[in-house]
Amino acid sequence: MAPTPGRTYRSLGAAWIPLAALCLAFFVEMVDNTLLSIALPTIGRDLGGDTTGLQWVTGAYSLTFGGLLLAAGSIADRFGRRRVLQVGLAVFGLVSLAVLAVSSLSELIAMRAVLGMAAAAMAPITNSLVFRLFDDEKLRMRAITLMMVVGMSGFVLGPLLGGTMLAHLPWQWLLLVNAPIALIAALGVHFGVPADTREGLTHDRLDLAGAVLSILTIGLACYALTSGVQFGWTSPLTLGVTAGAVASLALFILRERRAASPMLDLTLFRSGTVRGASIAQIGTSIAMAGVMFALILHFQYAWGWSPMQAGLANLPLILTMIFATPVTEWLVHRFGHRIACLIGALLLAAGLGTMAWAVEQNYLAIAVAMVIMTVGLRTVMTICAVALVGAMPENRTSMGAALNDTAQEVGTSIGTAFVGTMIAVLATAVLPGGTWQPELVATFFRGEQVLFTILAIAVGLIAGIGALTLTSSHDTDEHPAPADAAVDAS
Repeated sequence: MAPTPGRTYRSLGAAWIPLAALCLAFFVEMVDNTLLSIALPTIGRDLGGDTTGLQWVTGAYSLTFGGLLLAAGSIADRFGRRRVLQVGLAVFGLVSLAVLAVSSLSELIAMRAVLGMAAAAMAPITNSLVFRLFDDEKLRMRAITLMMVVGMSGFVLGPLLGGTMLAHLPWQWLLLVNAPIALIAALGVHFGVPADTREGLTHDRLDLAGAVLSILTIGLACYALTSGVQFGWTSPLTLGVTAGAVASLALFILRERRAASPMLDLTLFRSGTVRGASIAQIGTSIAMAGVMFALILHFQYAWGWSPMQAGLANLPLILTMIFATPVTEWLVHRFGHRIACLIGALLLAAGLGTMAWAVEQNYLAIAVAMVIMTVGLRTVMTICAVALVGAMPENRTSMGAALNDTAQEVGTSIGTAFVGTMIAVLATAVLPGGTWQPELVATFFRGEQVLFTILAIAVGLIAGIGALTLTSSHDTDEHPAPADAAVDAS
């Protein structure tokens, strides 16, 4: 029997069932972002298709996932967060089983697009629900930290887990395993997560026009970045998609300003907390995606490491995310959100700057840079995630989590596109297989130095500007009404 609506837990241990279920749901949706990347050559041989088709195997998931986040958060705040999450888990598990019937690349791409839709119904809700499991602010921060570590672990370990499974099983098992995980997570959500109360939901009509425009805006914007890397920034396709994204954004803003019940209440952005946390989260994701993309090329191409070795080389990122918890809590307790987040932004920039030096050294130097960067990353991400959800009205927490996830998805797309473009310009547009010649390795390292230096400056500024708009609160009890938010941010 599910817990009583409105019930909260007094410790992480007491909430282990819902926490484990929500973490499992978050893990499976994040690992699916990168899990199939290692299997693309095998899938290509099995199903046929060209390079562009294989790129869409992963791209279809990320585009539908990113495009539907805001719409999913809006739906959950109206029809029930637990209910929408359970529907998302059910669809995710059942569609994953459909891989057994896939016989062509186009069918797999369509299946991945539907999986992205289901994941979008899960991502903002898992973060919103874990926030609402606790009244105690320190427990909220620790729970969201746990979610972040699990999510990042899934994203980073996807290629490693995929490579390990692929060595022993057909590639279809990379998706089949989603079904039992989704089932276990759904049971944990049912028995451990309290149902939504009527008072905790918004009863405004669903803004279908706003939802469609938000999907178009985010989807086209993310694809414009992908198209720029693949076809060139001045290609007709890239320019056309970019124009479509801008037009959709303009129409979305116009619609939300005039709608009686907007999907996204734009007045929420009067709050410095909402505005600043979203900006800072974009910066953290640019850094994370940029570093991961560049280091995958560094380890596997320049150094010739195997996918498993490259996956293990990212462990400092995950371990630091786990063990940096006391540092983040101390910074918040000692300095408050604004200064603690600013310190995190400085550490993030320092880590990226150190990475610019480390790429020509050895793995130990890169690992040290990872640790410095991740302490800052961990601090900014946690403070902004907790503050952003906490700053939303009680009946819009899923929208707050969706804003957080959307900011991170946009940052991830920007970071990946930026690194891909910079490497093509500074090093090589085509990544040759086999052992790289010393001249190419040296050119690649110089390109990385420029890349990480630019990232250090850009991300430091983005995250720092976002941090300066937060409150000076020493806890996470931020629930300003939209009309009062400007005063609260001062």
